[in-house]
Amino acid sequence: MSVRVMLVDDHPVVRAGVRAVLEADPGIQVVAEAGEGAAALAALEHGADGVDVVLMDLQMGAGMDGVTATRRVRAEHPRLPVLVLTTFDTEADILAALDAGAAGYLLKDAPPEEIAGAVHRMAAGRPALGAEVAERLLTRTTGPGAASALSAREIELLELIARGDTNREAARALFLSEATVKTHLVHIFQKLGVATRTEAVHAARERRIIR
Repeated sequence: MSVRVMLVDDHPVVRAGVRAVLEADPGIQVVAEAGEGAAALAALEHGADGVDVVLMDLQMGAGMDGVTATRRVRAEHPRLPVLVLTTFDTEADILAALDAGAAGYLLKDAPPEEIAGAVHRMAAGRPALGAEVAERLLTRTTGPGAASALSAREIELLELIARGDTNREAARALFLSEATVKTHLVHIFQKLGVATRTEAVHAARERRIIR
């Protein structure tokens, strides 16, 4: 029996390309498509039994983003695995997707056979991480710089700082006190070897910790 896939991506041309890649495998059938997260959830509500794996992009224009949609899919359809297929390879994106419940994470430039193989792995209940993604996670936890790796909360704070939030605004967004935000910033500066917020954002982008 074929693995039934739903594609969620805001670019029709990309969806067409991914569909062609998947359906070149006789064991995979694309049964549904959506242009953003809310549309995917609506479609699943009426036909979740017909989908075995969801392929989810992360950034989808003005619609519901992939991380939010993944979290909702996992909450509403806990047996349905989500495979993120994206162009983004930062630690922030990877950790956010996995925290939301994604069991797989691949980059869109992965070879066709790797994408198809990941779909089969997910349908069989096994995780599927792209080689680059697995290496980044392994380096983060066991590599030479593991001791200075930023925590998920520190990365969240850096993303807010990068978009221009003040300490007070970041504290409000993360439900923290300003004092705690300042403490996190001290740790971030120490780990990145920088002295200012601007330097921290620049260093984090250079190291592909944030976009």
